[in-house]
Amino acid sequence: MVGSIERKGHNLYSNGSIQNCNGLEEKLDELRGLLGKAAGDPLRIVGVGAGAWGSVFAALLQDSYGPYREKVQIRIWRRPGRAVDRATAEHLFEVINSREDVLRRLIRRCAYLKYVEARLGDRTLYADEILKDGFCLNMINTPLCPLKVVTNLQEAVWDADIVVNGLPSTETREVFEEINRYWKERITVPIIISLSKGIEAALNPVPHIITPTLMINRATGIPMENILYLGGPNIASEIYNKEYANARICGAEKWRKPLAKFLRQPHFIVWDNSDLATHEVMGGLKNVYAIGAGMVAALTNESATSKSVYFAHCTSEMIFITHLLAEEPEKLAGPLLADTYVTLLKGRNAWYGQMLAKGELSLDMGDSISGKGMIQGVSAVGAFYELLSQSSLSVPHPEINKPVAPVELCPILKMLYKILITREQSSQAILKALRDETLNDPRERIEIAQTHAFYKPSLLGQP
Repeated sequence: MVGSIERKGHNLYSNGSIQNCNGLEEKLDELRGLLGKAAGDPLRIVGVGAGAWGSVFAALLQDSYGPYREKVQIRIWRRPGRAVDRATAEHLFEVINSREDVLRRLIRRCAYLKYVEARLGDRTLYADEILKDGFCLNMINTPLCPLKVVTNLQEAVWDADIVVNGLPSTETREVFEEINRYWKERITVPIIISLSKGIEAALNPVPHIITPTLMINRATGIPMENILYLGGPNIASEIYNKEYANARICGAEKWRKPLAKFLRQPHFIVWDNSDLATHEVMGGLKNVYAIGAGMVAALTNESATSKSVYFAHCTSEMIFITHLLAEEPEKLAGPLLADTYVTLLKGRNAWYGQMLAKGELSLDMGDSISGKGMIQGVSAVGAFYELLSQSSLSVPHPEINKPVAPVELCPILKMLYKILITREQSSQAILKALRDETLNDPRERIEIAQTHAFYKPSLLGQP
């Protein structure tokens, strides 16, 4: 349990954070009422997946609503058995001792000794074990509040009112197919909020994108009006440290508006939008180009000029792709560029590109990296390339005056595919693509998109 001490209208939590509690209970009561929760029956919120963003999301809810234990229960599920290596345990010990509030909390909870023993190599820590104390394996430098961790998936989800999907897109289908087995006897329909940013490509019966919310819908049969996507330009650790941020929760009006209100905090503003699929796809698209940005930064010794050239080309490709996916793409320009900007600055996909270019990581190591989690941009490169290579989606080429697959107008995407998927080229080739003298002015690509009717609703499964 997370203890609290009330003090003049504020709550002082066991992680040392102070938050104004005004209005929180009212928001909680309002959501409970909409879900038909009776007195004595807590609102059950469960996070599935304990990566950086999934853990921070659960911790934000715990910090805000945890004191109202009779009205809400907040838990997070992660798989058991993931050992913490010695180097990480040593670093974690340094983090603990650098934070007096965290040190005091662990001593008070009689949990400090195990970190001393792990530092000395006398015992092994596990990811689910340290998460209970507020340490996410993918974000060791940012201690969270203590969390209620469940390692049995059935126990975690069988009676949940709200499930928060914090899984990578590559794991979402498999886990929710398992969850569906535990929901066979359910009477009430849960709400699902997906934080996952990634896509899959399907080519039959027509080329289209499969998003995590669609995977959840197909795996569980939960209607789409009860499945929402939350995303925005943010870095998980900075949000937990109360850097000002905003996000959008997208989906059916029935739930997105009350959930936006419930999730909103003074430092974390949540807006709502009806366009679920397009926002979700855009969340995956920016990860593609973030990897290339990291490569360019590393290969040019952080040259501002080279990075700006890359940014011009990658954003023009993204704008071009949004014209294929959205009937009103101009409405996405702000959110897409903002999310791209923060991911290029500090996201794990940009970091991954840098490490590849520096030779500190190799593609043979896979796209699940210790201390970072899943690099979702890698699978997204393959999915977008495969999808946009289909001749059935052909668009007019401005120079050769004949239809071509959309990917032929996206040279950066093509090169990333050759580097990351087929491995025909090394990371150095991203600079070759940028310096190709035949490369069109990025402005021309945007003009092509704006002056032609490119919109392909079938890409998002729409008629």
